[in-house]
Amino acid sequence: MNSPTKTTQQCQNVADFEAIARERVEPGAFGYFAGGAGDEVTLAENIRAYQRVRLTPRVLVDVSSIDARVELLGLSLPSPIVLAPTAYHRLAHPEGEVATARAAGALGALMVVSTMATRTIEEVAEAASAPLWFQLYVHKNRDITRHFVERAEAAGYRAIVLTVDTPRLGRRERDARTGFTLPADMPPANFAMKYADHARPGTAGGEVTLRTQALAHLESSLTWDSLKEIRAMSKLPLLLKGVMAPEDARRAVAAGVDGLIVSNHGGRQLDGAEATITALPGVVAAVDGAMPVLVDGGIRRGVDVLKALALGARAVLIGRPYLWGLAADGEAGVRRVLELLNDELELAMALCGCPTLSAIERGMARVEG
Repeated sequence: MNSPTKTTQQCQNVADFEAIARERVEPGAFGYFAGGAGDEVTLAENIRAYQRVRLTPRVLVDVSSIDARVELLGLSLPSPIVLAPTAYHRLAHPEGEVATARAAGALGALMVVSTMATRTIEEVAEAASAPLWFQLYVHKNRDITRHFVERAEAAGYRAIVLTVDTPRLGRRERDARTGFTLPADMPPANFAMKYADHARPGTAGGEVTLRTQALAHLESSLTWDSLKEIRAMSKLPLLLKGVMAPEDARRAVAAGVDGLIVSNHGGRQLDGAEATITALPGVVAAVDGAMPVLVDGGIRRGVDVLKALALGARAVLIGRPYLWGLAADGEAGVRRVLELLNDELELAMALCGCPTLSAIERGMARVEG
């Protein structure tokens, strides 16, 4: 086999990186990253729905220079491509989230760091040279929740991203088939400082699964009233991740939330939920410019990014694509994936007659079927 660097440099798209990751990651861990809930209908639909979005390009526009910069909650970013919060990066590469953060920093990309990271809030911040947001799960023990928020704020994170679509964990049958359990030497690092007993709850069989952790510790009684409590923990901007319904988007506006992420958890929660790209326009319309709306799930090409922007997203988040890069070649692999997607986005902008993101018109994209 070729060396990792040479092999990944030959990759032409995200799918090429996925093929390498499949070879290099232990099958159970690969299934954990790749899989979704139930029959994985929503997982597949997230990708298929982008294939049904059609673009109407404009012509005779000067596209000799392409500028993909975006302003987002006080940040000036070189690209609208954001790294989504994903857990357990050390399953893909020994350096875990630190390697991911270094790659993001090399390109100035915003990274959202998971509560369930395998490197601490502080370690990721030390490795980062670009902005960070912190993804938060609310725990039954509010001291844990408050502790994480305070640490993120102290470490220089710029926003809190509250995941709101996990009152219970979706049934992920790939994990059951492979017998995937969390490695004994890889607990969620953020718990180690103060709440080590919450990182690895015991079971009758001695195994620890994600479902074990979620049932034992994640709060399932959150309501809109709970946002006041979360707000009181920090002065950082608060985004909600997992909003799909226009009605919920309007409630978020009324609650004074700072941003929304249209997400179905990458197809890992409710199987049968609609694709995020088809839910996006309704959420954007409901918000009516009151806050930025982002979207994740199913993005595999730079042209997908343009489609999401044309349907009203301010920025997009990618998860699996950069995990495949991390598994294939660590920091260099993540960087290469980001470079490919940025290059594809710039090409799509040029071919659509859009020299800047503001030139991407809402009517340029339509969803068929």
